[in-house]
Amino acid sequence: MEPTRFEKAIILIDQKNAEDINTYQVQGITYSKELLYSQRMTQRLLQFRPEASEALQIAARAQHICRWKIARNEYPMDRIGYLKWRETLKKMHGNLTAEILKKVGYDDSFVDRVVFLINKKLIKKDEESQALEDVICLVFLEYYFEEFAAKHEDEKIIDILRKTWNKMSNEGHAAALKLNFSKKDLALIKQALA
Repeated sequence: MEPTRFEKAIILIDQKNAEDINTYQVQGITYSKELLYSQRMTQRLLQFRPEASEALQIAARAQHICRWKIARNEYPMDRIGYLKWRETLKKMHGNLTAEILKKVGYDDSFVDRVVFLINKKLIKKDEESQALEDVICLVFLEYYFEEFAAKHEDEKIIDILRKTWNKMSNEGHAAALKLNFSKKDLALIKQALA
């Protein structure tokens, strides 16, 4: 049976992310870092929003498509440099995803919607943008927070946790509080929320 447009899009996004030379070890298995991230995004999205639209599912899968191609150190290592880097990444993620979606036969309005979501426009106002932001935060907290926290001072971590929490919806908060955290991480989270 011929794969659907949606299936073809996911396959092509995964092929791009599988090119990531950065790797991540999970239970003795080596994964391309961004391929693993994109699969975690899909898994978490479908737990959080089982009825997620095709556009939202594709945006989640392509959230970090080819992220390694623009290194953080190509920009000044300050807040302004960080924000410029993030904006450049969003544009690249959107453009690459748009190319894939057009290739597999999606129309312009669908492509525009996916790019809108990847750019996380109108968080707090657009339900799908908010759901995507919640999923991004949940994946960070579940899979990457502990490692990140180990590399930074508690003050910085508490500040980042507060910023993360502020981006999330009440539903996102409820899902986050159900995640399994170490005692140390839970203490940091409680401090951030106090």
